Amino acid sequence: MFSFASPLFLILLLLPVALWWLYRKKPSPSVGISTLEPLGNLKPSRGVRISRMVELLPLVALLFLILGMARPQWHEGERFFETEGVSIMLGVDISQSMEALDFMVEDRRVTRLEALRGVVRDFLSSREGDRVGLVVFGSYAFTQLPLTGDLSSVEEVLRRVHIGSAGPRTAIGDALGICLKRLEEDPNPSKVIILLTDGQNNAGELSPEIAASIAEHQGVRIYTIGMGTRGKAPYVVEDPFFGKQVVYRQVNIDEASLRSIAETTGGLYFRGTDTGGLEEIYRTISSLEKAPRKDPRRTPGKDLYPWFLGAGLLLLGCYALLHNIRYVRIPS
Repeated sequence: MFSFASPLFLILLLLPVALWWLYRKKPSPSVGISTLEPLGNLKPSRGVRISRMVELLPLVALLFLILGMARPQWHEGERFFETEGVSIMLGVDISQSMEALDFMVEDRRVTRLEALRGVVRDFLSSREGDRVGLVVFGSYAFTQLPLTGDLSSVEEVLRRVHIGSAGPRTAIGDALGICLKRLEEDPNPSKVIILLTDGQNNAGELSPEIAASIAEHQGVRIYTIGMGTRGKAPYVVEDPFFGKQVVYRQVNIDEASLRSIAETTGGLYFRGTDTGGLEEIYRTISSLEKAPRKDPRRTPGKDLYPWFLGAGLLLLGCYALLHNIRYVRIPS
């Protein structure tokens, strides 16, 4: 397929057209004579015909130079490459309860979100060929990053997410709805949602059951992960008299609802109570979700402009040589 990388330069083609029009226009004679009609039937010699062609060489050279400036290219078209890849939307709970310090990383207590970041980083490193997006949710849900093949950007965006920035409550249904909306726009037939939460649906407009039904209809599997220890979990609170204090609060995860969401769509429910458990969960999901797909890729264009520029410069050289040696024109 033929194309131009810089087509705006083609506007300059009006210049040789204008020069051709001026060349065709007959100038008024400088010296008046009685008549040339008796010579009208004489045929021009070969030298005269060649001389006229030589005068056109600068116009043709200018035409080639302009085409060269527009960077003509030849493409072989699209080729399809077989790869393994899945379109994955991560739904991450960033409600206030994610501040619980019930996970250990390198012998220190960390929040649930901080523990999740490291596990997701390892998960993404094993998902070559996938496209991954990120939805975060609390009292409301929003897209933090649409589907992308740049998995390092997913890790970077998740690193900058702050607990509580979407509100203190948990809108699981809305988060699933936004994930489904992003996947609906993707042509890949293999689509997955990984939803991670440490609470129960108590905010938003869309119920998790309806969202699961929509996902089933669209052929999207949902893997749900209930995150956190069972019973009470430690939280750091600010006391007006004693400063920062550690208190224990009851953790309530609606496991029945999360299990129902997963089963409705053909996915699985997991409970992650520590970092090792989370890593095992993501390894399991990674082993289950592999699907071949064909990616169209356009082959790089082969530049043809050197040929056009070379032809233009060659024609200018020929004109300069012939015009000053063999076909010298005497000004009229």
